[in-house]
Amino acid sequence: MTKYVANALLATKISFINEMANLCERMQADIDDVRRGIGHDQRIGFAFLFPGVGYGGSCFPKDVLALSSMAREHALPTQILDAVHQVNKRQKCVLAEKIERHFAGNLKGKTIAVWGLSFKPRTDDIRDAPALVLIDRLLQLGTRLRVHDPEAMSNVREIYGDKLVYAELPMDALEGADALAIVTEWGEFRNPEFDEMKSRMRQPVIFDGRNLYNPRQMKSLGFTYQCIGKPAV
Repeated sequence: MTKYVANALLATKISFINEMANLCERMQADIDDVRRGIGHDQRIGFAFLFPGVGYGGSCFPKDVLALSSMAREHALPTQILDAVHQVNKRQKCVLAEKIERHFAGNLKGKTIAVWGLSFKPRTDDIRDAPALVLIDRLLQLGTRLRVHDPEAMSNVREIYGDKLVYAELPMDALEGADALAIVTEWGEFRNPEFDEMKSRMRQPVIFDGRNLYNPRQMKSLGFTYQCIGKPAV
């Protein structure tokens, strides 16, 4: 019970900050300012308050659902747990929706690069990974996908086969891309050569699901840049 409750509480923090990030976007606020403001409150802290495209893996999704199932077996509704799960499912769709809006729904024949396939850095685990939700949606829309991940590409290849182009290096994934989607916050993606990125891409457009870069800097470098929970600049 302790393990389930601990993981469910951490998952709750993630879903909560993601929902607040979406609200910040609508209200032209910056989720990083909000996160820093509440994180300095010792009752709250900073852990698991990083907005993004949702949680995955083998623990959080399973344990949230397991705890909810246990409660139902004892005739106890779990409104908070159910909402945590639904918010997370919804958050996994946010990046695809941003891409669709940018291209006005016309993605057929477009090439999208994807950086990050595992559900978190430093693992090849793709169970419930947000990247798979993004890939499924973009393939459905007729998009050509060039993907890179330092560890997880063989696991993804087992699912998608030759539906994707697998790039051995991050920059190779950008060749001829109309946009880049960043889904996993691997350290390798944090300080790229932006000039090389622009030269490789057909269009300098980035959809950052992990808020790796500074929006104002990206604008000054000539990129169209969208991330999570920050106003457009």
